[in-house]
Amino acid sequence: MNIYKFGGASVKDAVSVANVCRIIKAQETTDLGIVVSAMGKTTNALEEVIALYRNDDSRYLNKIDDLLDYHLNVVRGLQEFANDQGDECGLRFRESGIINTIKGLLESLKGTLLRNQSKNYSFVYDQTVCYGELLSTKIVAAYLNACGLDVEWMDARGLIRTDHKYRDAGVDWKKSEKAITENCTGKFFLTQGFIGSDENGLTTTLGREGSDYTAGILAYCLDAEAVTIWKDVPGVLNADPREFEDTTLIESMPYSEAIELAFYGASVIHPKTLQPLQGKKIALKVRSFVNHEAQGTVIQNQDGLVPHMPCFIVRKNMIFLRIAARDFSFIGERNISDIFDELNTYKVQVGLLQNSAISFSLCLEDKYEKIDELVKALAARYQVSKIPNVSLYTVRHYNDESVQKLASPNEVILKQFTQETLQLIVKNDTA
Repeated sequence: MNIYKFGGASVKDAVSVANVCRIIKAQETTDLGIVVSAMGKTTNALEEVIALYRNDDSRYLNKIDDLLDYHLNVVRGLQEFANDQGDECGLRFRESGIINTIKGLLESLKGTLLRNQSKNYSFVYDQTVCYGELLSTKIVAAYLNACGLDVEWMDARGLIRTDHKYRDAGVDWKKSEKAITENCTGKFFLTQGFIGSDENGLTTTLGREGSDYTAGILAYCLDAEAVTIWKDVPGVLNADPREFEDTTLIESMPYSEAIELAFYGASVIHPKTLQPLQGKKIALKVRSFVNHEAQGTVIQNQDGLVPHMPCFIVRKNMIFLRIAARDFSFIGERNISDIFDELNTYKVQVGLLQNSAISFSLCLEDKYEKIDELVKALAARYQVSKIPNVSLYTVRHYNDESVQKLASPNEVILKQFTQETLQLIVKNDTA
């Protein structure tokens, strides 16, 4: 068994879905589980639906109609591709009922929102955004079946069982493993990334970009040989090519290094994906859906990077806080514990921390827009200074050349070295 995961960019239009079909056929095996994300920017569009809905703006219904048009355009394009492959393929796709399926799903979404009584944003979010994955997987499964790939569509909410923490649900591994092994063993199946359900059958999500995690969960429960994540990059690069020049492909790396890169903010791999794979030594491959014959990157049980090189990561739009005692006394263990309790309360993620005798410095990501509440709570007991819109640069396996490459014309607020890692907090000109 192998698990393939295709993200939104790989199924954004009819051409992309047809390419997914070619990739799967080229593997010459149906011993596969396939995980598919929402098409293109559908999740973003559904977030706009939620924003309008929460403001009692009826235009959210128009946004849903726009999503209907988008997905129907994908279907029309796929119908042309199916017709080009022969009358039988075209007929199978027409008779799949996919158009009615799409219309039915989006009417169901409208009904869900019209009936909703909950004021819990995270709950409403999960009941809404799941439709992106449901739509994409219905379309992809219909096309694969029309093209002779007899894949079984499965609802991930019946496979991935979670707690009630909407938008960032924790997996109930015992229940999930039972459901997955009973329903997926020995099958060629296709399911949704990102979504699961709680004990009441209500939809939950695993956190943004959680489709990689879904693939990892399935692989763990099915004792898969490998997980392959198909992306629009050649594999794992030593830096984001949108931010850095002269990037290099990493051919292979150990799980521990991939976890370190994910922890510091590398966007290629979801931080939660690697732990279940490492536990069973299941390889994770990152390959290009643009050039699917290339081998990409393998993350596996090995020592060190191949080739060994500095790796660069940048996280933008961060917030820098410096916290000090009002009476200039030492910042001790009790203060640090108090500060971290507040960070946990307001769900603020730490990218870097450093303490001195009288101050505690933090670089934070304000994922849930709680930073102002956090600062207010801390300011009741400490002196707090805040610098918004900073960038956090991290270099793993730095050397003199990489330090020079990271030189910035902007003000460096804080610099921190360890044996393997250099981090800089840089104040942006627009701050």
